This record gives sequence, C-alpha cells and structure tokens, in this order.
Amino acid sequence: MTIPTAAANIAAGCAAPDQSAPLPASVDLQKETVITGRVSTAEGEAVGGAYVRLLDSSGEFTAEVVTSPEGVFRFFAAPGSWTLRALSRFGNGELAVTADRGINDVALSVATA
Repeated sequence: MTIPTAAANIAAGCAAPDQSAPLPASVDLQKETVITGRVSTAEGEAVGGAYVRLLDSSGEFTAEVVTSPEGVFRFFAAPGSWTLRALSRFGNGELAVTADRGINDVALSVATA
C-alpha cells in the first residue's frame, strides 16, 4: 500500500505542504502574491529543514514553513512590506521584502555557526 504525500509528510513529523511542488494551476498570479525563494549558507549550500518565518510590516509573526531539502520555501501573502527570518542549524538570517502581485523570488542567506 502506498501512502499519499500529505500522509507521508505527517508520518515524517511535518504536515506542511511540499515547498518544492509546482504552484497549483488554480493560482491566479494577476491577483495573488507569492513570496518564494531558497535558504542557503554564505557558501551557497542549500539549507533544508530551516524554519522560515513571515513577519508583517510591524514585525508581527504571520506564518512559518519548513524548507524543502533543496532549501526552498513559499508563502502566499498580500502585497506589501514583509520580513523573512530563517532559523537553522547553520545560523539565522533575515531579509526585508517588498512584495507585489505575482511571484516574488528571493534569496535568503544564513550565517554559518
């Protein structure tokens, strides 16, 4: 018996959607804002398993996802000013983002410990 992907994620301890999966066909990029990117070390190594937090313009916590093994993350948000904060075994990183409708691709680097 095969386990569906969502069930496999839950069994592995994480119920978050696969951050590397393609955007669903129903996403209208003319109306929606997607903040996506990759967490890496200063040396360019992907940081899988990092926690990426989305903070609003006042610094309030809004959402959190865990990066894919390739360091990829994705948030669906409103247009505006956001802060991304990555927490990982390699260190932490932060990036201010001004997001518009459509895909906003960013790179978030963490300091090595």
